Order: sequence, then C-alpha cells, then structure tokens
Amino acid sequence: MTEDLDAVDLLLAQHEQMRTLFEEVSSAEGDTKRELFDDLVRLLAMHETAEEEVVHPMARRKLDDGDDIVDSRLAEEEDAKQVLSDLYDMGVDAPGFDEGLAELAQDVIAHAEAEEAEEFIMLREVLEPQQLQRMATAIRAVQAMAPTRPHPAAGESATANILAGPPLAVFDRMRDAIRDWTSSHP
Repeated sequence: MTEDLDAVDLLLAQHEQMRTLFEEVSSAEGDTKRELFDDLVRLLAMHETAEEEVVHPMARRKLDDGDDIVDSRLAEEEDAKQVLSDLYDMGVDAPGFDEGLAELAQDVIAHAEAEEAEEFIMLREVLEPQQLQRMATAIRAVQAMAPTRPHPAAGESATANILAGPPLAVFDRMRDAIRDWTSSHP
C-alpha cells in the first residue's frame, strides 16, 4: 500500500504508474483507450499539483541549487500541461492523437528521470526519514484536493495552485462524476 511509502518512494511509484499508463493508452483502442487516458490525465494533474505545492518548495529550501533545479522542472511541467490539455481537448480518436501522446510520453518520462536524479535522490539525502514521511502525508492530502485535469493557464507555483486549485478541483470532479454517470447510464 502507498500509505507506508515515504515521499520519494510515493513519487517514484507514481512515475512508474505513469510509464505503465502511457504504454497501456498507446496500445488500447476505443472506450478502453479513453478510460486509460482519463486515468493518465488524472494522475498527471494530481501528481504535478503535489510536486508544485509540496516537493518543489522543499527542494528550493533544502537543496543546493534548488532554485535552478525547480525552475527547470517547472518549465518542463508547463509545457507538458499544455500538451496534455491539447490532447485531452482533441480526444483519443482524433488524427494526430497517438503521435502527440508518444511525444508527451517521451517528454514526461525525461522529466520524471530528471526529477528522480536531481531532486528526489537529493531530498532523500538531506531530509530525515520522518520529514519524508510527513511530506508523503502532505502529498496525499494535496492530491486528494487537486484538480484532475491540467490547467496550464493557472500557473506553475504553489501559490497559483493554492489559489486556483480548489475551485478547479471542484469543477473537475463534478465533470468526472457527470462523465462517469453518463457512461454508466447510456
């Protein structure tokens, strides 16, 4: 269970889940592809929100060159959010979706590898195990309240997420509930 994982292990597990979902979406078709893509979108949106609100601020404070590391990751996240939003609007059946998804997968995986090598491993070195456990609790709490869609116009910072995140999360979760109900009641 992920409840036992510290912040780094939790984020690494989510990165692995993303890699798996990218593969599954790319090989699926029809409703299954749409459902898997919705799962991927939700995971990416919630994961990035938690990084922006919990992980990146800690990295800025605790890591040598933390500002440079985080600024690079935020630029990558901003680009990925826009592409993800465009793919979501396009739909899984649209021409060009698979090519766009493949490019996004490559960029997201490169981004995840950079986080793992430059941010996560260093946080594990400078933080006590109890701090990493508290961070994991904070990550789970943020993800429980995070938007489930990318919102590139909202900004790439903890402050932007705190201000815009709750109303966007409510709106996203309402859309998710309507979509789920509609698909189960044709």
